[in-house]
Amino acid sequence: TAAPPGHLGGMAALLVLATGAACCAAWEARPPLLRLALRALALVITLASAVLGPLAGFAFCAAVLLCSLAAGHMPRRGVGLAGLDLTTALATGTAWAVAEDVLPAGPADSLEGQVGGHRLDLWRDALLLAHRDPTMGVGPGRFGELGRTAAQSLPVEARPHSAPLQQAAEQGVVGVALLAAVFCWVLYALWRTPRPTSVALTAGAALTGLAALATVGNVLSFTTVTVGAGLLAGLATARPFVHETPDTAPTRAREQWEHR
Repeated sequence: TAAPPGHLGGMAALLVLATGAACCAAWEARPPLLRLALRALALVITLASAVLGPLAGFAFCAAVLLCSLAAGHMPRRGVGLAGLDLTTALATGTAWAVAEDVLPAGPADSLEGQVGGHRLDLWRDALLLAHRDPTMGVGPGRFGELGRTAAQSLPVEARPHSAPLQQAAEQGVVGVALLAAVFCWVLYALWRTPRPTSVALTAGAALTGLAALATVGNVLSFTTVTVGAGLLAGLATARPFVHETPDTAPTRAREQWEHR
């Protein structure tokens, strides 16, 4: 299936983040040979994802690689980041629509086949729990206790396999709003970062890929994935270590503002 199950989803998420990190490092590298080597590394990671992980991991790695190449030709980062935000919202809305069974028969059958029957049952259990207490949810970590499908699953599988739906079931609208606020804040930090536009958009593409995987899987349950995402976001938004003189600092700041 295209939706990565279990630990394969975690591997796919790590490969997406690794591709984004390699592309960001390539944009920051000064020597041409080092930049070429880092881009080759990103390509190798992308090809490896086709062998090691599910199809979704390869698709997102390739998307990050292509977005990174296109980022070098974008004069303003705001438009690109807005597009990434819209992409995440579309992925979340699609998963929600599949779980609610509100799509037309043709697209619904196709997407349900990609998701799988067991995962779809978990999603629908999450929505039932979310409807029980829309504001605050049933409580953190209680999906495994109250979900009918989760009660019949192994403990490692007793979760909705969707971060937005898990937040909705366990923490209600408040949890979903906080999850969305975290992602929007990261994109805002990338918009404000002193790093080049190419780095900001590349990191944003990788984190958007992670968000899409988290919409259809349990990738955020793996500590290595959340740490990797935080590390990539931190490096992409950190101030450069280069010390600037007072004469060059205003010029650099003005150039960065013009590219937003």
